[in-house]
Amino acid sequence: MITLCGFALSNYYNKVKLALLEKEIPFTEERVLTGSTDEAVLSASPLAKIPFIRTEHGPLCESQVILDYLEAAYPARPLLPADPYRAAKVRELIQFIDVHLELVARELYGQAFFGGSVSEAAQARVRKLLTKNIAAFKRLAAFAPYVAGAEFGMADCAAWPSLPLVGLATKIVLGEDLLAAAGVDWKGYARLVGERPTAARVAADRQREQDARAAKKA
Repeated sequence: MITLCGFALSNYYNKVKLALLEKEIPFTEERVLTGSTDEAVLSASPLAKIPFIRTEHGPLCESQVILDYLEAAYPARPLLPADPYRAAKVRELIQFIDVHLELVARELYGQAFFGGSVSEAAQARVRKLLTKNIAAFKRLAAFAPYVAGAEFGMADCAAWPSLPLVGLATKIVLGEDLLAAAGVDWKGYARLVGERPTAARVAADRQREQDARAAKKA
């Protein structure tokens, strides 16, 4: 059985978890934080990043690598189109979400969510890059009603945990939700996906983690 390692506040952990649930793959969860120096973690995730999985064949890290493995190893309940070109277009969209949106916005998270600060120069740089990248993302995204088209799929496993973070972080730090300002209705999309039982479970687990963390600080 697969073991999913990480923690429920991580959008990339939830990307993988949502895929596992949608594909109805049995799995267990092991709570692992980032930056571990434990050899058992480093042997599975050399940069001590999460998520990673343990399989009967060995470990795998990096969320998209994991999703591609799950799709190949568990072909039932596919999250990618059978047509190679259409599947590649979905992966292209995921790349835009993960790298050109979320990774750029991540520079704001310290101030937005963890009480840190981001310099005005960094804020200006992020705003400029995200404005450009969101316009490009809109050329690929369908939201019809799911991010890649009419059917829920792998791109939604990436978009649903990450787009709210981009919108919220830019609103908090930059004073403007750059996704909404560009016409991306991520809130409506998040509600739509959130109605799925799989996403509801992920959201509930994430909320429990948030509540537990808040209780420790109180």
